[in-house]
Amino acid sequence: MKRFYVVLGLAALAGGAWLTYQARRPPAAGPGGAVVPLPATDGFPGYIMGSDSAPVEVVEYADFECPACAQFATVQMPTVREQLIATGRVRWRFRDFPLPSHSFARYAAHAAQCAGEQGRFWDMHDQLFANHSWAQTGRDPSRLFRDMARTVGLDLDRYDACMESARYAGRIEASKQEGDARGVNGTPTFFINGRQLTARSWGSDVFKGVVDSITGRGR
Repeated sequence: MKRFYVVLGLAALAGGAWLTYQARRPPAAGPGGAVVPLPATDGFPGYIMGSDSAPVEVVEYADFECPACAQFATVQMPTVREQLIATGRVRWRFRDFPLPSHSFARYAAHAAQCAGEQGRFWDMHDQLFANHSWAQTGRDPSRLFRDMARTVGLDLDRYDACMESARYAGRIEASKQEGDARGVNGTPTFFINGRQLTARSWGSDVFKGVVDSITGRGR
């Protein structure tokens, strides 16, 4: 497999300072690499699952390398999808919030964004969380991510070009900064109709209870 660097050059909003992020460091590659200028943010609101007419919107800020996010995605989210999203009660919006302590969080977010470019964001989202052992090894996950891209049916040439160009670096950083502005300081963090969920657990029953209270069910 071709090995390459993706280096993310990110412009800070305050003071005009530049923050550079190395999204991935393959073991066989040398240090360095050209800085890619921050693309203009496109106002992208996040990937959405569910009906536009749903009375409740949940916004999730998540990190693909986060174990708690993976647990929620694989254990609780299937029930949320079945009971609340598929029934038209909830519209779910996913926002990237890569934590600085996670070496490959931005790279994973970028892989999902590149899958989204081909209409496969949620498929790649599920792959990244369902096969989460990559997040515990500390090893370069690029080959594994590319295998996931193949599994979900992506055009691999398009995927490779997207990853090499760091096409969505600005979008991911804008999402992170949005979360910062809303007081997000960990993942996963959820907002339900604009209000942060403060429950200590994120079980599907918690979401159902909150949605029932908003929509008047169970009274």
